[in-house]
Amino acid sequence: MKKINVGIIGTGFIGAAHIEAIRRLGFVDVIALAENNQQLAEQKAKELNIPLAYDSVDKLLANPDIQVVHNCTPNHLHFAINKKVILAGKHVFSEKPLCLTSQEADELTSLAEQQGVTTAVGFVYRNFAMVQQAADMVRDQQIGRVFAVNGHYLQDWMLLETDYNWRVDPKVGGKSRTVADIGSHWCDTVQFVTGKKIKEVFADMSIVYPTRKASKQVESFVTVNADSSYELKPVETEDYASVLVRFEDGSKGSFTVSQVSAGHKNDLTFDISGSEKSLHWEQETPQYLKIGYRQQANQILCDDPSLVNPAVRAYNHFPGGHIEGWPDAFKNMMLAFYAFIAEGKDPQQDTAKFAMFKDGAQIVHIVDAIIESAQQGKWISVK
Repeated sequence: MKKINVGIIGTGFIGAAHIEAIRRLGFVDVIALAENNQQLAEQKAKELNIPLAYDSVDKLLANPDIQVVHNCTPNHLHFAINKKVILAGKHVFSEKPLCLTSQEADELTSLAEQQGVTTAVGFVYRNFAMVQQAADMVRDQQIGRVFAVNGHYLQDWMLLETDYNWRVDPKVGGKSRTVADIGSHWCDTVQFVTGKKIKEVFADMSIVYPTRKASKQVESFVTVNADSSYELKPVETEDYASVLVRFEDGSKGSFTVSQVSAGHKNDLTFDISGSEKSLHWEQETPQYLKIGYRQQANQILCDDPSLVNPAVRAYNHFPGGHIEGWPDAFKNMMLAFYAFIAEGKDPQQDTAKFAMFKDGAQIVHIVDAIIESAQQGKWISVK
């Protein structure tokens, strides 16, 4: 198999995660990166052992050897870069959110269809083996009629008043923070598991700190030094939100998202209530799927490839008891994306096992509806 050559734009926390996952595939090479100046680009290229370093997106896109580009930049850059990549005729993998507005999302989806390129958005949680198991059980009607979905996604990395990051600035992170950043993951995951789209939302949002003490340290998930000097920054985006949802078939649900809940590092959970059984999954213990019963003992299924449904076994790469976590789900996502490209599949005709731009656009519409609902205090339809 001829190797696929890749360029990475942005090499922060998530960019490095993309590179690591890609390198685990074996048939894809990261040959270039781009940063916003040549010195930083060369420094990152040396650290990450990438041969080519560019100081602009345009220079990277001009390289004819690159077939795929990963957009791992801050949110406000997503639209413009994604559009450039598509117009360059290259396949594109964008971090979420796909972009900052529904109008931009629809434009990117339409443009990608016109250009015939394969697109993906970084919704990783559907790629855990036990999430795939839950989805397969729902599809096979093993839990009966699904009538309710509940859960949360809680973190604590913004708990302190001195916690600050580019995501807080709406000009860079967008008009929603916690919902767009992590609520989007919850929505994509439960829509994938249930096979049902969210059609209406009723939301309540809150800001814990109207101002934050911002230091020069703005990297995600990093606690600043206590001796740092600070600048007071106003906060316009939510730290916490609770959302009621209605699915397309009339079934109901709810979720809470927070980046200020102490002790919760990356706590995504969902509960699927069916007429015969329930399913419960927690991202921080991803190897287990809890199956609830009314008239017999509950069951905890582990991600042993000999025990999961046959369709799920490709998402397990090791024997039972060898825990596969977030990096492995990330690899599964990359494998699905690059296998699709390597096999020459048509993004307009063939079913993808990963989230495409059309999926990312639908999530942007959900986020917009949640913001509008919180502002107006009423149910809002997802457009």
